[in-house]
Amino acid sequence: MIRSELIQKIADENPHLYQRDVERIVNTIFDEITDAMARGERVELRGFGAFSVKKRDARVGRNPRTGESVSVEEKHVPFFKTGKLLRDRLNGRG
Repeated sequence: MIRSELIQKIADENPHLYQRDVERIVNTIFDEITDAMARGERVELRGFGAFSVKKRDARVGRNPRTGESVSVEEKHVPFFKTGKLLRDRLNGRG
């Protein structure tokens, strides 16, 4: 599902809300999650999962074409850990 499909689904299920308001709500939620992660904070949505930031140390990698050693800088990457309810539903237990 993409963002526009999510917005449409929420708007369809809530006819009392204007689609532009639903779009603003969805965008605000995603912006807040992104901003919190940019600050290094963890975002937990109970039953769904938790978003966090992991640090990857600098390392020496290899160029797959040439085999040449390449220096890879330290970086921060997003990480998502599923919640128990989501895991159970995916495995047919919920």
